[in-house]
Amino acid sequence: MAAVSLRLGDLVWGKLGRYPPWPGKIVNPPKDLKKPRGKKCFFVKFFGTEDHAWIKVEQLKPYHAHKEEMIKINKGKRFQQAVDAVEEFLRRAKGKDQDLTIPESSTVKGMMAGPMAAFKWQPTASEPVKDADPHFHHFLLSQTEKPAVCYQAITKKLKICEEETGSTSIQAADSTAVNGSITPTDKKIGFLGLGLMGSGIVSNLLKMGHTVTVWNRTAEKCDLFIQEGARLGRTPAEVVSTCDITFACVSDPKAAKDLVLGPSGVLQGIRPGKCYVDMSTVDADTVAELAQVIVSRGGRFLEAPVSGNQQLSNDGMLVILAAGDRGLYEDCSSCFQAMGKTSFFLGEVGNAAKMMLIVNMVQGSFMATIAEGLTLAQVTGQSQQTLLDILNQGQLASIFLDQKCQNILQGNFKPDFYLKYIQKDLRLAIALGDAVNHPTPMAAAANEVYKRAKALDQSDNDMSAVYRAYIH
Repeated sequence: MAAVSLRLGDLVWGKLGRYPPWPGKIVNPPKDLKKPRGKKCFFVKFFGTEDHAWIKVEQLKPYHAHKEEMIKINKGKRFQQAVDAVEEFLRRAKGKDQDLTIPESSTVKGMMAGPMAAFKWQPTASEPVKDADPHFHHFLLSQTEKPAVCYQAITKKLKICEEETGSTSIQAADSTAVNGSITPTDKKIGFLGLGLMGSGIVSNLLKMGHTVTVWNRTAEKCDLFIQEGARLGRTPAEVVSTCDITFACVSDPKAAKDLVLGPSGVLQGIRPGKCYVDMSTVDADTVAELAQVIVSRGGRFLEAPVSGNQQLSNDGMLVILAAGDRGLYEDCSSCFQAMGKTSFFLGEVGNAAKMMLIVNMVQGSFMATIAEGLTLAQVTGQSQQTLLDILNQGQLASIFLDQKCQNILQGNFKPDFYLKYIQKDLRLAIALGDAVNHPTPMAAAANEVYKRAKALDQSDNDMSAVYRAYIH
């Protein structure tokens, strides 16, 4: 974007990294929030989102001069609500000297429920898109009403709560002006695996100022993150050897083992003091095996699978389930704040894997039941949309229910959580039940439906494509 002449109080369109342009206002930053070093930037408060960031001047455009252009590009409902909030602000400000507070109308209080990534930035030929400074700061000045979901990571701090059972949970509390933005660890962070979940995690680590080295089996996936400030590792072993803490997030037990034990794998880079955090959803036996080989080389091990999907990963709102080395868990504090809204420490190695499989077993079974209900409504002559409307007004109402039903009604199965992975998790959860002689008939029934969907070539679609198993 071409440089423009801007000053305090100007309304602007601001662009954050891969996110699309969004209306905001240049305001004074909090006194204790330092400006990033490097190119000239302004502190912008965005309309309708309660989000704030330092934005480089070349990523800003005057609001009025580019309003028609932006409205033509972006047609989303939440985008229109943000524009409406700007216009309401202008009406109130007309003829008066206004302070820097952006009013929030009732129509935009729920805006944070949707991802900005749904919008696309369309630069002109003379204005190539440049990524925002990877060390920009988010800063929540005030939040009187916490939304269900935020469109991207907001600043958080961790608080430790000792429960009556003696186990420990760590939950994220929203940061305020007193706490400032996340203070990134000074440790060098490595990340292996840039799939649906890993990509969002790395993006948020970079945004919150962490030093990150990345590796992916398909090397070109690293390019975007290199542009955002990440370093490139040639092999998993190299990443581990050059970083203090290395995270990994891959698809299944085989991939997790190959990453550690294979040629130029993690184990070859482990030496005393090196830390390895496996965020993959795998079975407890796999985790125990990986922990044993890492620790045998003098390394430290933590399992930390995440509950969520691609959108929540991009938003920095994952739920992290951790077990293993408690000290390493605490060392990962700033990383977990950047990528998630809540972290739980569950004790010894294997506990997080078991809990994660149980969580995904419930989610996968629920998804199959949703698909079953929609198809039953269809074959009995009932409106699927009306069924969704009824469910959304009852006790089952949730973002998950609404999003997955919308996928089905629109025939849009772009993956947010791969169907093949939820089937894998169901299979592992059933095996977990078998190991302790506990029946899992609901999960077993759901698993068969997902297997049918996989036979219909739905593996690489979203889990909601299980619907197709009922209509073919």
